Amino acid sequence: MDAMYFKSEEFDSPDVPESGKLMDFDFISDLDQCRHRAGIPFIITSGFRSKEHQAKLKAEGYPVSENSAHLIGKAADIRCRNSSERYLIVGAAVSVGFTRIGISDFFVHLDNAEEKGGPFIWLY
Repeated sequence: MDAMYFKSEEFDSPDVPESGKLMDFDFISDLDQCRHRAGIPFIITSGFRSKEHQAKLKAEGYPVSENSAHLIGKAADIRCRNSSERYLIVGAAVSVGFTRIGISDFFVHLDNAEEKGGPFIWLY
C-alpha cells in the first residue's frame, strides 16, 4: 500500500495482525487525497474488519451492517473531536468523490463501496 499519509497497520482489524494490507488500493488512494484536502491528521478508529470482529461489535451494540464495506477493505472510520474537524473531513470527502458518508459525534465513516449504492449521508 503506497500512501502519502497512511501505513497499512493503521487499518488492521484488532484481531488480525497485518490485515490492513487487505485494504482496497483505490479506497486508500481516495482517503489519502481526502486527508490532503482536509489539511488535518486522520486518526483511523476502524479500518479493515474480520467477520469475527464485526460480530463482536454487533454483539456489543455498535451500529454495524451485515455487509459492511469494512469487511472488504473499502471503509474507514476517522476520529473527529469537534464540529470543525467533522466539517473539514466531510467537505474533503465530498470534494474527492466519496458518496457514502456516516457521521457520528466521535467519528466520520467513509466508504467507496459502489456496490452498496449511494450517494448517502447518514447519522449514527
